[in-house]
Amino acid sequence: MTLVRYDIFRTVVETGSLSKAAEVIGLTQSAVSHAISGLESDFGFTLLTRGRSGIQLTSNGEKVLLYMREILKCNERMMQEVSKIHGLEVGVVRIGTLPSVSIQWLPQIIKQFNQYFPDIEIKLFEGDYDEIDSWIADGTVDFGFMSLPVSKAYEVIPLKQDRLLCILPDDHPLTQQEIIYLNQLNDESFIMPKSSIDKDVRKIFKKHNIKPVIKYEISEDQAIIAMVQNGLGISILPEMILYRIPDGLQIIPLEENYYRTIGIAGTSLRHISPGSKKLINFIQDWLK
Repeated sequence: MTLVRYDIFRTVVETGSLSKAAEVIGLTQSAVSHAISGLESDFGFTLLTRGRSGIQLTSNGEKVLLYMREILKCNERMMQEVSKIHGLEVGVVRIGTLPSVSIQWLPQIIKQFNQYFPDIEIKLFEGDYDEIDSWIADGTVDFGFMSLPVSKAYEVIPLKQDRLLCILPDDHPLTQQEIIYLNQLNDESFIMPKSSIDKDVRKIFKKHNIKPVIKYEISEDQAIIAMVQNGLGISILPEMILYRIPDGLQIIPLEENYYRTIGIAGTSLRHISPGSKKLINFIQDWLK
């Protein structure tokens, strides 16, 4: 069946290998390989290249994958609607999520959601803002958690204002203060959170013409915390990330109430699957 082949192809791309895709789907590797070969035969061109670095999409494969994802999403919405008519709640919901959301919110949300809707499967794709943006755009996920504002092409639901706080080593002179004034960050050794909240932090610096000495640009939150702990600089991180910090660090508010707004974004939140709608409503109720 064509839909099955599309699903196999999507899973191969997502997992990066035939063997991993076979494990996820529950088929033999040879069956997965046969399905891909069948698609390539039907289309008349190669979809994947196999090298030492693993599976790679061809340019033609990238083009048709967009359509396959849309077809599979439409089929999923239809089957969920059919199940809903029969009084059942089933389906698969794919979410793009930030690490802080994965840690702070999703374990409890998924646990409680599963109690009410045990037959709705949730698949998580964890990444930074840019990765989640691309997953929403190409249909990899049904919706994603993002820092607002986002592209005007998306529909959004704001969820929470997450304060941005200054993090410093214990022996830093500014730890004697109850708040950090932005002009005090001028010429300070600073560790910039790259590809996570750097846009929010840079926006604050630009607005107030603050020019710290950016020593490092780091994408991993825990690496930033470790570098601050070792006196390599100070940084600014969201409160949700700073829920559990090691000894030797101080967290101090900034002079103004700066925050990032975490929300849900999708290409069309009004036309997503019934399962996705259920989960979004559940998330909103849980946060209240």
